[in-house]
Amino acid sequence: MIRAVIRFIVSALVLLIVSWLVPGLSIAGFTGAIVAAAVIAALGWVAEKLLGKTATPQSRGLIGFIAAAVVIYLAQYIVPGSIRVNIIGALLASLVIGLIDAIVPTDLR
Repeated sequence: MIRAVIRFIVSALVLLIVSWLVPGLSIAGFTGAIVAAAVIAALGWVAEKLLGKTATPQSRGLIGFIAAAVVIYLAQYIVPGSIRVNIIGALLASLVIGLIDAIVPTDLR
């Protein structure tokens, strides 16, 4: 349980950092980042179940990159007050999050 809480906090911090770096992506504070991280995690889980393991960001393929961008983009419609992103912002955020994840993995083992 504590691992899940830590993972969401780390994911929220990564989202905040990415929102400062990427034009076209804005997060409404730390609470908004926590909510957005939870929604993005849930949408990512659904995408993984529908598309298989190749759709996860950890696969680092084109499908994983596009799936992550779509998940980030769709999250704004589920929690409209927490996250705002345009298509270019979702693509750039997916790229930056992928680079950050390659350097500092968010999976706790």
